[in-house]
Amino acid sequence: MTMEALGPVGSSAPADAPSPVLAELRPMSLTEINERAALVTRTCRKYLVPAELLEPLFAGAGDRFGVLTIDGQRDFRYSSTYLDTPDLRTFHDHRQGRRVRFKARTRTYVDTGTRMFEIKLKGARGITDKTRIAYTGPPDRMTPEARRFLDDTLRSYGIEAPDVLAASAVTDYRRTTVVAFSGEERVTVDTGLVGYRAGWSVRMRPEAVLLEIKTRGGLTATERRLHEYGVREARFTKYGATVAALEPRLRGNRWHRAMGACLDHPAPCSLERARVGAAPAP
Repeated sequence: MTMEALGPVGSSAPADAPSPVLAELRPMSLTEINERAALVTRTCRKYLVPAELLEPLFAGAGDRFGVLTIDGQRDFRYSSTYLDTPDLRTFHDHRQGRRVRFKARTRTYVDTGTRMFEIKLKGARGITDKTRIAYTGPPDRMTPEARRFLDDTLRSYGIEAPDVLAASAVTDYRRTTVVAFSGEERVTVDTGLVGYRAGWSVRMRPEAVLLEIKTRGGLTATERRLHEYGVREARFTKYGATVAALEPRLRGNRWHRAMGACLDHPAPCSLERARVGAAPAP
């Protein structure tokens, strides 16, 4: 069952609430998850699926998986503000599939108000390394401490840091985190994605779910199950899809198929967060 088979919005159940099958998994604390499967250095693959597929995918998996639970809550609100150069170096590096690239963002855990400054680096072997620091500054810019952290981190990877980075896009979504007791994989289940840029917004269809599977090795048990259902890895990034969808002058052909399968049409948006990435007034 693929997103393409889903067709236009209509028949499938909305994914804005966590699937009941995920609520049946054993609660796991953040400490336990980090002990079992921190996977900061990892391979990450993404799959776009209809919400109804979560039931057969995780049914009867209580002996193999747990779910992140904090104070009884199992799905959490995230808001990420992506920082890019004026000529969108990060966007274009991802669109062109450059083997060595980076992404800088602030991530706010909306339910707690906690904020982090994160750098994701992808190396020549396709391995993703995420490093971050606690962050108390505004979400749409770097503090001097964050700037030093960025410069030092990129230098350690042999990457020249850009002179200017500014807020380029914002993404909001809900996330449930499922973890294999074996530590083999961590599966994040993202729903309700909304991307903002330059006074516009774009939404993921309400029946669509984005699965991100983090692992240190090859195909995981969950991925093998997905393949049995005819689902293959999707070329999709939240930041890349947001910018490509909301900037008609740019081509997002690397993600065109996935975007067409899961995103609604862009719409004007007056929220403050939607102003990032707008051209300065003359």
